[in-house]
Parts: sequence; structure tokens; C-alpha cells
Amino acid sequence: MSYDSTRYRDYFEHSLTYAAGFGRNVARYGDSIALVDPPTGREWSYAQLGAAVDSVARALAERGVGRGDRVLYQLYNGVEFALLYLATQRLGAVSVPVNYRLAPAETAHILRDSDPAVFVIDAEHADGAQRALELAGVSPTVLVAGGNDAGHWGMGSGHLGQDFDAAVAEASGTLPDLPADFSTFEESTRFYTSGTTGMPKGVPLPSIAELMSAHDVIMHFPLTPQDRTLNMTPWFHRGGLHSGGPNPVFYIGGSVVPLRSFNPATVLDWVGEQGLTYLIGAPTTLEMIAAEQEKNPRDLTTLHGIVTMGAPLDRAAAIRYQELLTPRLFNGYGTTEGFWNTFLRPEDLPAHAGSAGRSCTDDDVAVVRVFEGRRGQPHELAARDGSEIGEVIMRSPKSGFSYANLPQVEEEKFHDGWLYPGDMATWDADGYVTIMGRTDDMIISGGENVHPVQVEAALADHPGVLDSVVVGVPDDQWGQRVVAYVVRRDEAVDVDGLDAFCREHPGLADFKRPRGYRFVDEVPLTATGKKMHYKVADSAAQDWLDGRMHVPGAGRTAAADG
Repeated sequence: MSYDSTRYRDYFEHSLTYAAGFGRNVARYGDSIALVDPPTGREWSYAQLGAAVDSVARALAERGVGRGDRVLYQLYNGVEFALLYLATQRLGAVSVPVNYRLAPAETAHILRDSDPAVFVIDAEHADGAQRALELAGVSPTVLVAGGNDAGHWGMGSGHLGQDFDAAVAEASGTLPDLPADFSTFEESTRFYTSGTTGMPKGVPLPSIAELMSAHDVIMHFPLTPQDRTLNMTPWFHRGGLHSGGPNPVFYIGGSVVPLRSFNPATVLDWVGEQGLTYLIGAPTTLEMIAAEQEKNPRDLTTLHGIVTMGAPLDRAAAIRYQELLTPRLFNGYGTTEGFWNTFLRPEDLPAHAGSAGRSCTDDDVAVVRVFEGRRGQPHELAARDGSEIGEVIMRSPKSGFSYANLPQVEEEKFHDGWLYPGDMATWDADGYVTIMGRTDDMIISGGENVHPVQVEAALADHPGVLDSVVVGVPDDQWGQRVVAYVVRRDEAVDVDGLDAFCREHPGLADFKRPRGYRFVDEVPLTATGKKMHYKVADSAAQDWLDGRMHVPGAGRTAAADG
């Protein structure tokens, strides 16, 4: 009998969904703890969580949510967030988690773009949501989830809509089955990218991409049913939901501990109290928990590892975190569109610290040459010598391959199955990729390209520097001058000392050395820890002209230096 590929294809398309995977765990691990809320002391077994998800799905269905309908929610990491993520999967609907920090006009744009059937908000942000709805001119059903600093579930309601808990408790209709012909290639979650300019863009993800994202994390941590994770990143980011958050943990049968708002002392306390095995967060949050651990050490022996993402992990930071927190340190690099596509493992440290690691198991990653007026093709590779800088591209089954309602914008990043995120990088003979910055962050000084990340990495090697952000300012002679905003770890650090350090640094050419410095208390970061170079560049030119930048040599300012 000949092989019939149709049968396998039909099974794959209709049965291999994220919802099916969670359903298997409800039966397989019914008595195991799936979700823990430490502030209230509440726990949900998989059987209890499955029943709660059905209740939420029933409440959504009664409000018109079905296959393909969007459910938008602006919530903190917490029980309601997890329930909505799972309930939309249960109905074949589309989960749309959105940043609660957005301005009302930004939320209004997403409301218009996604046109949700239901909009769920935290009571704390009711005023902003009300304004967003007025600006958007749409009228979804609104549910208000209670939330306060104590983390109590279901403590609030509001004038804006019905109380979330009450809606769930009152739901009594028949829960519809997931449509028999629902395909794993149908959209199940939509993330909105923050971007650097313009309004957020929606990235639709099919169920198969969520399933592959879960598999990727399970393989690379690795993650088991015995693990308990805390992701310090907001779950409305892909790195929050998909990297050790609800997505992979509920798919493997482990347990999740949500953290409503980040506090380094709370995180470290919960490691021992809750038996946490993995912490996940941006390098900025790692620095804060490292400082807290240095000040007030806790027993962290339950940890199997700490995973960072969103920004490179420089050598000095990697060594510090391995000594203070855990030797099992990981770093993932990627985008909202593609999740992470390279991964740096403990065995890669410290030798490859500063790099983004090598491609993930199911991913293709390459660095292609940069050409004037056209993009490099996947076969036009940059030299694998660790020095030629090109544009990093990736191809992954975890990726979205379009933007919602923006077909004209897709051509900027998606080409023949490859994603071009706009990052500059080098790679070496072993495939280790080192991100050098954004294509639009590049500084051109005297006709030479200067990539801010390289200069920032050199400054990070100075023991008195906590952080820095490097940008260019206009210069009549050189086109641009390199300047640095520096956060000091040691207040004794001065401009001349930094200049001398950079002159002697073996990894920094002299033309890349900062010609001006300004000491600041912090550098602007996105919620995932990426440095906002464009925001600093907006003010740097004026700082240079007004003499607020100090240049090396006898305390001169930029104005005095000319």
C-alpha cells in the first residue's frame, strides 16, 4: 500500500494545536500544580485550571467570542492573563495581549486595528482605557479585572464595564467545542510591536507558531513538568509569554508563578519560598537582582538557570551574574516577529559572552552583506571571521510572516520566507552571532562605520561603569562625532579616566573612541531592556551644542572644545 501523506497532513493541521496540548496536560497532570499566586496563597492544579479556563471561555462565548474573534486585554502578569490566554485558544479565538503602559492614543490605534469583540482591562488602568475607547470610536464588550498592589484576584469592578469575576461566575451557557476543522495554521495570538517610530504593528501568529515556540523553549532550557518558572518580563511581550511564561510551561505541564510588578527582593525571596527553578528577564532586571543578592544573599540552590533576552549580555555582566546568581546563564536573541532565533548557553560562557549565541534547533540564521540600494540575499553571506559587519536575517517556524492590516509594510522585513529585522551583526566560523546594533543606529564618523554596541561593550569592561548608551552628534568636519552617556557604578570615574581606558582597550579602534561624555542616572530602555538609541540621539546634539557634554582634557566641555 502506498504512503498516504494526506492522512498525516489532516491530522497535523487539525489536531496539533496549542489548545490540544494544554488539554492533554489537564488530563495527564490533573493533580499537579499549574499556577501559584503567592500574594493570595492560591494555587490551581491542572484540573482546576482547566475548569477555570472553561468558565472564562464560556463567559467570552456568551459575549459573542468565537472562531477568529479578537479578545484584547491590558493586564498585569497574573491569573486573569493566564486564563484569557488559554480560554481564547479553547474557543479558536485570537488572544491580543497589549502593553498597559501605552498612551491612550496608542491603545486606540490597536483597538481600531484589531477590532476586538471583548476588551479586558485592569481596574488600575480604567481611566486610560476609557479615553482610548473614546478616541478609537469602537464599542467592544468591556470587562474590568480587579487588581491591587496586594495582587488579589477579583477585588475590583468599574464604571467602564462588567466585573470580570462576576461575568465568569454568572456564565452558564454550553461551552462550544473547538471547531472540528480548526487549523493549526489559523491565527491564535497577535502581538503588537513597540517599534521605534510610528504606531504599533500587529504580528499575527498561528497556533503552530505558538506550539513551535513552546517546543523551542522546552528543548533549550530544557524545561520539564517538574519546573516552576517566574518570568520577570511583562507577559504582553512575546518574550514574556513565550519564554518561560504560560506558553511553554502549560504546554510541558510545569507550573507558573506570576509577578504583578517587578521587585528584586520579592523575586529572590520567592526563589526559596516557591522553589523556583527558572527566572527569565531582561539584563536590566538581572542587574537589579544581582545587586540585591550582593546586598542581602539568599539561597538560590533551587535554580536550574536564569534566561535573559532583549539585549546582549556583555562579558563583565555574564561573569558577575554567574558568580552572584547561578552559573547556568542563558541569553536569547530575536524579535517579536520571530521570537528568539539564536541562543547562548552556559557552556558558551564566558568565552562567547557578548555574542547572541548560535541558531536555535529549528532556525536558520545568517549574516548577509550590506549593499547600496538593495538588501543582501540569503546566499550573499558576510565573511564568517567575526569582523565583517552585515545584516542578520533569520528563518524560523516560530515566526509570523506578515503584519495585520499592513500588507505594504511587510516588504520592509519579510522576504521569501526570511525575516530582515534591521540588526547589524558579525558571525564567526562556528556560527556565533554578535549583534552590533540597529542599521539606523549606526554612526558614520570620518567615513567609517561605528556601531554603538561595540563601543558600549568596551565601556562595560571598565569596572566603574554600570551602563552606557553611545550615539552620534553632527560634526562639520567628521560628519558625526561619537559621544557616550554613562551611568557610573563608581562616582570617582571621570571623563579623562574613561578616555584613557578606551585608548588602551584592545577591542576599540581609536576612531570609535567617544569624544564627549555625559554622566546620567539611567539610560532609556524599552520594557524588554533594549537601549533606545534614537531617543538619546534626539537630545544629544543639543547637549553637545549647549556644552553639557564633557570632552577629555582638563574638564573641557563640548562648547569649549569647538
